[in-house]
Amino acid sequence: MKAFHSKILAFFFVLCISWQAKANFLVIPMDETQKNHLKSYGIAYKALALEYEVDWLLNYQGGAFCLSHSKEIETICRLKGVSYYIITNSQYAQIVEEIAEPSVNQDIVKLQKVPKIAVYSPKNKLPWDDAVTLVLTYAEIPYDVVYDQEVMNDVLPLYDWLHLHHEDFTGQYGKFWASYRNKKWYQDDVALQEQTAKLLGFQKVSQLKLAVAKKIRDFVVGGGFMFAMCSAPDSFDIALAAEGVDICSEMFDYDPIDPQAQEKLDFSKCFAFENFTIVTDPYTYEVSNIDVPQSRARQVKEKDDFFVLFDFSAKWDWVPTMLTQNHSRVIKGFMGQTTAFMKKFLKSSVLILGENASLNEARYIHGTYGKGTWTYLGGHDPEDYSHYVGDPVTDLDLHPNSSGYRLILNNILFPAAKKEKRKT
Repeated sequence: MKAFHSKILAFFFVLCISWQAKANFLVIPMDETQKNHLKSYGIAYKALALEYEVDWLLNYQGGAFCLSHSKEIETICRLKGVSYYIITNSQYAQIVEEIAEPSVNQDIVKLQKVPKIAVYSPKNKLPWDDAVTLVLTYAEIPYDVVYDQEVMNDVLPLYDWLHLHHEDFTGQYGKFWASYRNKKWYQDDVALQEQTAKLLGFQKVSQLKLAVAKKIRDFVVGGGFMFAMCSAPDSFDIALAAEGVDICSEMFDYDPIDPQAQEKLDFSKCFAFENFTIVTDPYTYEVSNIDVPQSRARQVKEKDDFFVLFDFSAKWDWVPTMLTQNHSRVIKGFMGQTTAFMKKFLKSSVLILGENASLNEARYIHGTYGKGTWTYLGGHDPEDYSHYVGDPVTDLDLHPNSSGYRLILNNILFPAAKKEKRKT
């Protein structure tokens, strides 16, 4: 009897070993079956850091990740609450074959390097949070914080990807003067910015911010990937267009604005926008008419605010396909200092990734500049509709399947991707 039990155990041991030998791939689905979409990106990043090659299956199960089976990665998935399943070599070969069918709008990109990430963000504490740093921290993707001094000291070439924090590159401190000029956080920020400008050899904060914007422009020209949200996209372009022109009122830089400021703007220097009008009234919480009008907040209710991601050809337009991977094509809208971009001010070269067609506004746009790329996303926090100054930090444990935050993380993995040449 004992010998019989030993044979049974030996049989199941051999069967288990045989099954494991065939179970060669680990798949992280990114459709509605995934329990934690956001941490899934962190697992893909971790796998790259551990020198695994990761396949990103565009439009397959919401943009699934696949890599050689690893007990180490499997354990991490379980610990982080990330859904996964294991398939055999032949099963994955069948998936690859199905994806390769010309009639199927799917494709595979290889993630082959660990992107080195920088976030342009002030070191002082301000009464708002940044969605990108929140989701990077939640997904456990490492990043460095850089600000004006680091940028001016030419650290950007050390990085692959740069995010621009909620920032005003025009030197007008976010146009918060009218509402918050008597608040200590605002006064401290102005003092620190002015001190930094003088330390770096500039007479005005606006001059420093222009110099920083030009360094960032050069980073993109050289092949860098730049992502910006909220007030950063339009203020960045405005700063470039206003080079050599004073567009700041006296309360921001202690001297009058150039009366011909609008006429002197050079739109050819902008990444995304043209023919816009700057807002020079210091009492108006807006830097230009690129952003949707403030009256929009009275016309559109939160429950009706959304935008739709375009469906691109995965085999031919793999870059926008990668940037729009999601388990939902309809994304909840969210406001910000810049909520959305008026389509009439977009350059013809701009690719719209997501829009609200009924309001004629673009929410998610992309383009190339030199050897690099940029992506702009309107709004401040995908899971906090209004996100007023002083609001509490968004708890992403409550939003592990946020389709809005997924757009940010698609951009994080963008520098890691390489499209293999199609066989003819």
